[in-house]
Amino acid sequence: MAGGIKEWPADERPREKLFKRGTDSLSDAELLALIIRTGDSVSGRSAIDLGRALLQEFGDLRTLAGATVTELCRIKGTGPAKAASIKAALEMAARINSDRLLVCRERFTAPEQIYQHYHYTFRDRRKEYFMALLLDGKNRIIREVQISEGSLNQSIVHPREVFNPAVRESAAAVILVHNHPSGDPTPSREDLDITRRLREAGDLMGIRVLDHIIVGDGRFISFVAQGMW
Repeated sequence: MAGGIKEWPADERPREKLFKRGTDSLSDAELLALIIRTGDSVSGRSAIDLGRALLQEFGDLRTLAGATVTELCRIKGTGPAKAASIKAALEMAARINSDRLLVCRERFTAPEQIYQHYHYTFRDRRKEYFMALLLDGKNRIIREVQISEGSLNQSIVHPREVFNPAVRESAAAVILVHNHPSGDPTPSREDLDITRRLREAGDLMGIRVLDHIIVGDGRFISFVAQGMW
């Protein structure tokens, strides 16, 4: 349709469609239009046009969520303010999905439980993140601690970085979790060596390492479930 969104029939405007038919009636481009609010006065493109351009460039909302502000700003008409709004909205959605699945004092019962939480957090990350979940004597989650960011090696995933917070929280056990940005959760030699080293340190300190879970794209590896313990 030619002209700005305000010139469109009321039933076709994203905001009015949302009020009348609900959010399910909106396309991905229309949802993005509501987030970025205004079009580009220079090119004359509407907010929906910009939403379509973003989706054409990145393919889908999931890939868009993983884009940086700089990458978003490469789309003509999408400046820092619009890019920041997009990043904030998609991050809130990711946090809602993540936070509802794993809560403090929830009891750990299976590796699938950890995967269901972390695959929302990790699925669009381009770097490796190594986390430790601290548990009490009844395997209830006390809290999570980020140990490192970046490619894993024994200098940054050191036993003291894992077990210092465990000691401070009086944790009885820990679960190790990290992601593989490649999408393939198969453990590397470095993963195996770090896991062995941390298990040995935990045994000495009386803090059990219950499992190491590697999160990939749509799948995961549990060291315990795979018999690697």
